[in-house]
Amino acid sequence: MTADPNDPLPHPMPMSDVRSGPGRTLLLGGFSLGFALGGFFDGILLHQILQWHHLLSGLADPAYADIGVQILVDGAFHALMYVIAAVGLWLLWRGRRGAAEVGGRRLMGWALVGFGVWHMLDGLVSHWLLGLHRIRMDVDNMLFWDLLWFFAFGVAAVAAGWWLTRSDAGHSGGGALRRAAAPLLLALTTGIAGAVATLPPPGGTATLVLFRAGTSPSEALTALASMDGRTVWSDPSGRLWAIDLPEGGSTLGLYRKGALLVSNGVIPAGCLDWFSPAPGPSASTAL
Repeated sequence: MTADPNDPLPHPMPMSDVRSGPGRTLLLGGFSLGFALGGFFDGILLHQILQWHHLLSGLADPAYADIGVQILVDGAFHALMYVIAAVGLWLLWRGRRGAAEVGGRRLMGWALVGFGVWHMLDGLVSHWLLGLHRIRMDVDNMLFWDLLWFFAFGVAAVAAGWWLTRSDAGHSGGGALRRAAAPLLLALTTGIAGAVATLPPPGGTATLVLFRAGTSPSEALTALASMDGRTVWSDPSGRLWAIDLPEGGSTLGLYRKGALLVSNGVIPAGCLDWFSPAPGPSASTAL
């Protein structure tokens, strides 16, 4: 294809038509960032804001209901999204010289395909094949919500992204600045999503404290009292507590008194339903 300097991408092509070099690397970076954004979207909306499920909410085995296991797996999931996003940003930078060949329309198309692929894989593998969780765990018709999410954010996103990669709409003018706009926007969006994923759930500024196995509720209360904090909530096991600390209060002393994790908004804590425990022995993992 002969490149017109005033029309860098008159006929966008799918990634398979970019044989090698920086153009293909750039598209792979866009797909990776879109995939990571799909994971961030899931974690921010479903884990933190709506609090509809945890990663292992669908497993009945008591071993997986342990709050420490829930924190570990939720944290590993978010950490994996950061790794994928970092790889995508590296590929985007490495393939930046292919911006003229690729064009912003096709790059954003492959990012949208990656976003949709995440939700399709999550539905097929996590929901139906392995049964790790469902979109909503607190409804009778869980399949309806699974299918709604699968088609709205999976199939529809992939279809829209694929259409962008094959669209014949021309791009007039723009030059280097316009060609750089799409990669910069994609990188900025990923950075914002990653930052938002570290925020605590809405509805309070309490600090989450997880004590080691074997810590009795009385020992936990004694440790919390030493911080002059106000107890907001605890799970039935007595290991997980939410407390309001006085302004400027330090939590370092809790680690010397049996705390395993102290957080007011790190990624693993963001995946817990802190203030809406369900009745019964599995209150801390009900969602």
